[in-house]
Amino acid sequence: MSRFLEGLNDRQKEAVRTINGPLLVLAGAGSGKTRVLTHRIAYIIENQNIRPAEIMALTFTNKAAKEMKERLIDLIDGPLDGMWVSTFHSICVKILRREVEKLGYTSSFVIYDGQDQKTLIKQCIKEKNLDEKSYEPNVIRGFISNQKDKLITPKEAFDLNFKDYRERTKSELYMLYQKKLKDNNAMDFDDLIVNTIKLFKDYPLVLEYYQERFKYILVDEYQDTNKAQYLLVNLLAYKHHNLCVVGDDDQSIYGWRGADIRNILDFEKDYIDAKVVKLEQNYRSTKNILDAANKVIANNTGRKEKALWTAEEGGELIKLYNASNEHDEAIFIVKKIQDAIEEHYKEYSDIAILYRTNAQSRVFEDYLIKSTIPYKIVGGLKFYDRKEVKDIIAYMRILQNPNDNISVKRIINVPKRGIGKTTIDKLEQKSLSEDISLFKAAMGNENIDSLNNGAKKKVQGFVEKIRVLMSMKESLSLSELFEKLLESTQYIEILKDENTIEALSRIDNIEEFKSVIVEFEKTNEDKSIEAFLADVSLMSDLDKAEDVENSITLMTLHSAKGLEFPMVFMVGMEESIFPISRAMNTYEELEEERRLCYVGITRAKEELYITNAEARMLYGRTSYNPKSRFINELPLNLTENVQDRKINVGNRPSKGVSFNDFFKGVNYKKSNETIYKQPAKVEEMDEEIPAYWNIGDKVSHKLFGIGTIVQLKGEKEGLEGHVAFESKGIKKLMLHFAPIKKVK
Repeated sequence: MSRFLEGLNDRQKEAVRTINGPLLVLAGAGSGKTRVLTHRIAYIIENQNIRPAEIMALTFTNKAAKEMKERLIDLIDGPLDGMWVSTFHSICVKILRREVEKLGYTSSFVIYDGQDQKTLIKQCIKEKNLDEKSYEPNVIRGFISNQKDKLITPKEAFDLNFKDYRERTKSELYMLYQKKLKDNNAMDFDDLIVNTIKLFKDYPLVLEYYQERFKYILVDEYQDTNKAQYLLVNLLAYKHHNLCVVGDDDQSIYGWRGADIRNILDFEKDYIDAKVVKLEQNYRSTKNILDAANKVIANNTGRKEKALWTAEEGGELIKLYNASNEHDEAIFIVKKIQDAIEEHYKEYSDIAILYRTNAQSRVFEDYLIKSTIPYKIVGGLKFYDRKEVKDIIAYMRILQNPNDNISVKRIINVPKRGIGKTTIDKLEQKSLSEDISLFKAAMGNENIDSLNNGAKKKVQGFVEKIRVLMSMKESLSLSELFEKLLESTQYIEILKDENTIEALSRIDNIEEFKSVIVEFEKTNEDKSIEAFLADVSLMSDLDKAEDVENSITLMTLHSAKGLEFPMVFMVGMEESIFPISRAMNTYEELEEERRLCYVGITRAKEELYITNAEARMLYGRTSYNPKSRFINELPLNLTENVQDRKINVGNRPSKGVSFNDFFKGVNYKKSNETIYKQPAKVEEMDEEIPAYWNIGDKVSHKLFGIGTIVQLKGEKEGLEGHVAFESKGIKKLMLHFAPIKKVK
């Protein structure tokens, strides 16, 4: 038996041995698809008298290509000798560098990244005397990319949209943009594939050369291909038909960015002699987790029939937690994380919290920060580090303190109001020469002779906005002031005009910041903007504590694809959140949401918690959504409700046991400062020391050292302490969760 078949299961061996002809490998989650791909390539070289240089393997990410190359080098005990193992774009660059002069470019063409594209689009908008607010560069960039993904040329786009003035104008911008790219001897990333296809269609001999050279073509993650990638693959494989595509239709979750699930579903229609091999044995998750995933995804109709299984029997039941609200949900999860670390010897890096949208991370971040549990955000920034959040905070800081030059400089042209770098530099020069604040320099901008009238008018417009908002500061509540700020700056309206996924995500984050404000107003006596900004500063300061490698992972479900964790929390499982409301418009979109749920479930190796909240404040609004339909699709015999530790948080009553029961008989002692006893969940806590907190208590913290409690507010599990540490300053901690102990 070939050494390349050793250690493979029967279906994996079948896929490796099927060398000639079209092959569809339906590789379920955790079924070892990369192992099959690499062993199949090695087996072809060993048994077909094929040189490595006659094989092409296409992937979607550089990371996947690198991993495949490393495995292949180990397998074949030597260099790849001309084999092409790379991403779609990298392979197209190789071809175009050799052949692109046929299309009127030189081989030294440059590749424009997103920022370069945006700059060029701005030039086009200006050249056509259009308003950037009406034709926002990011919107036009998305429109052009969408056309290229569908292989629609500028002329075709113009003809298709001729009767719609706005769409026709966007098509004209596409036409001008493409001309300028050519004039600059440049291509964007979409062009790399589009121009390779054009090269093959216009020059059949070039296509024939690459068809002849690459006798075997393999494609990873085939369910994620768009129309252009699909056509490219089929052109290359047309002569020999030795095309092997590997993928999982149940994990097709990128329809919103052009991926077409029909490419994998219709493979057997494209190649009527295709063989199909299903990899259904999973090497990642327990039987209970896999059975649950199978039951959920079986509700989709647009899929290939398959069912994951594992040789390992049983496993933990899936834990369902019905929270009162988002705080209850976060506290429950933090408690479970602490139990896993302290009682079950798990590492922080074993644990992931998965959510549908980035804005949902904020509440979990707050509680992890206050509990000093290290965490990292994958595929996004931490909430208080996100540009739009920092922009709004900068505006609020100016309203509190117009002498804050850093904040003024950050937002004087955000959103864009035509105040360029030259104008800002002149304002800074005035600020320095007269030893006044940047805002005061802006107020006196009419005295700056070097500024033209247009610039002076724009600066004065900014100053007036701020002065009007400052005049409202004393008469409006914090949340009302926030609304006026958004209305005055038109921050959200400008993002809406972009109409991109990124812009929608930014809007979600701004609206979620409203939740931060509303919660602050509910829980603090001092509701001033000064107190709020101090509170946020403490939060973001603590957030900047050491970046520990061993940390909890927070990410969206989309970002989690391809990863695995021993312990997974899928949160926010409510209708309109997951499935997301905008995905319930069509059956196809709803099925993609279900595939995303399937991806989330199959990230868990050992333990899976699924949580929902009866009430949730998100984007500044409290909603009461029923639990997700995906929870109802889970088999009852595979789930367990864990309501016995329900915590009463906020204004809504708990359905579970009392708070005293939660801590198993611990008595709460109320002092004059309304302080409550905390559970003794701290490592090495002296049993003789009373486990309740008072102002003046000395504490020892794992990360910050020795400190003194200087302020307390809240109660029970929500008790917050401001602790003055000798070397780290004042930190705000959730005393129930923080890794602290009292010092005698």
